[in-house]
Amino acid sequence: MVSVYLESRPMNENNPGVHFITITADEAGQRIDNFLRTHLKGVPKSMIYRIVRKGEVRVNKKRVKPEYKLQNDDEVRIPPVRRSDDEQAPVSAGIDKVAVLNDAVLYEDDYLLILNKPAGTAVHGGSGLSFGVIEGLRALRPDARFLELVHRLDRDTSGVLLVAKKRSALRALHEQLRAKGMQKDYLALVCGQWQSHVKTVAAPLLKNILASGERIVRVNSEGKPSETRFKVEERFTLATLVRASPITGRTHQIRVHAQHAGHPIAFDDRYGDGAFDQQLTVCGLNRLFLHAAALRFDHPGSGETLRIEAPLDAPLRQCLLYLRAHHK
Repeated sequence: MVSVYLESRPMNENNPGVHFITITADEAGQRIDNFLRTHLKGVPKSMIYRIVRKGEVRVNKKRVKPEYKLQNDDEVRIPPVRRSDDEQAPVSAGIDKVAVLNDAVLYEDDYLLILNKPAGTAVHGGSGLSFGVIEGLRALRPDARFLELVHRLDRDTSGVLLVAKKRSALRALHEQLRAKGMQKDYLALVCGQWQSHVKTVAAPLLKNILASGERIVRVNSEGKPSETRFKVEERFTLATLVRASPITGRTHQIRVHAQHAGHPIAFDDRYGDGAFDQQLTVCGLNRLFLHAAALRFDHPGSGETLRIEAPLDAPLRQCLLYLRAHHK
């Protein structure tokens, strides 16, 4: 649990711990509680609701309720809320870990920031992780008014990750996701020979949360409709490199659909095949071979269709070079 305290200072406009934010047109329309959750990162929701109820958060010098919707040019007063000193160490450590994100930028403009996310880095904190990509970006860019994930990638999956720099961009991109107007292409190395005629796996997926907090997804008739398209890219004697394009966006969808088709992905610690993984250790691979290779979408500002590609990292490239040399 995050330990937080309010500095006990008089509530007045000369308090140096208080800061004021003028709401822009892009930020207007959202609830004050959601706005505060973005600006008071790591502060529990209970604390946010407490400072709103006590009137320590003010809009245009007036008390507001948590459901108040911000308007353009509103002036929001935010009191000095911070973590205790004991919580600073994990944050500092997290910043060091994600400093590499500066070198992972594939594309950036006033609306978007697109990364080639490294494998092993969570996209956000939680589930025992104090820091993730989005927290790292906010720490590395403290002057950024708005940074929010448009979609997610599993911690062990690398590749294209889209971050919105404006609320209007986030809304537009989420609408594209809902309308299935955004195309995502992944590269996966799977066990055995994928049959070319298997172009689509449509199997409902049901998510279960174990007592440990771990998420396990299974094909189940009671699950949500899910569909992934597959295309063979390259064949080896013991594996197939496939391009996977999810039509729906369920948790672990590509991984479970590949397993369901009888071709689990290399080094998948939840849905994989240990014997297959053992065969691949000679090529130096020790991570999930699932990479978000390309993303196609309409730019939220210009309307131009963009296709962003992310190159494979060194371990994945080395694995393919070894297979081409010894198992083609």
